[in-house]
Amino acid sequence: MYKLRILSVGKTKEDWLEIAIAEYLKRLQSSTIIEFVFVKNDEQLEALVEKEEAVVCLDSTGQMMTSEKFSSFLIKQLETNGSRLAFVIGGAEGLPPNLKKKYPLISFSPMTFTHQIIRLILVEQIYRAIEIDKGSRYHK
Repeated sequence: MYKLRILSVGKTKEDWLEIAIAEYLKRLQSSTIIEFVFVKNDEQLEALVEKEEAVVCLDSTGQMMTSEKFSSFLIKQLETNGSRLAFVIGGAEGLPPNLKKKYPLISFSPMTFTHQIIRLILVEQIYRAIEIDKGSRYHK
């Protein structure tokens, strides 16, 4: 069973986003547990990240990859780190500079998204990555 944590400044406030995220969590429940941890500010985020052993930060300046490459990347990270991994999403001002310097950065787009929307995109891409690894038809 994979165990992922998504660390983020700010909570999801939109009901429709919660419903969409819940759908992917339901689809993942047989293989992956995703825990969301919300903090109020960058200082709390940095303190929380320091306690994690395996961290990947989401940032528009990070490495972009196809869904297939993200799948390989994710599975390799999970295999390397005992099936555990933390993803970090910054707040309205993005990631704190310390985190950007210290941890690997990946990007889903050079565009900027709200921290709420990127949580949904991340969860969908995690689901897609696991389905790609399984060889299912979800990813066409």
